[in-house]
Amino acid sequence: MLHAKKRRNLLAHTKGFMNKRNTKLRLARVAFLKAGVNAYKSRRLKKRGARQVWSIRINAAAREAGTTYSKLINALKVAGIELDRKILSTIAAEQPQVFKAIVSATK
Repeated sequence: MLHAKKRRNLLAHTKGFMNKRNTKLRLARVAFLKAGVNAYKSRRLKKRGARQVWSIRINAAAREAGTTYSKLINALKVAGIELDRKILSTIAAEQPQVFKAIVSATK
């Protein structure tokens, strides 16, 4: 009974996989393990990609304000303004006037 339940659960997880990876137990087990590894990896890559997008947005808005990304981040640290990159990118995208005020506060 237990073996049949394990097999049924494994094949339920691999439903939708291509070729024999969704019906053959040996191939399904390998596919399931690899899918888990890739999912783990992708959860971390997603965070990396989000941070890259934030940096690109901040850099674009900073250049419109007459500075660069690295100079702006350094000026924010020197001025003691503690805004993280996620908040800065949101402000830059949705409220450009506020972002320009933040940039002018660092000068």
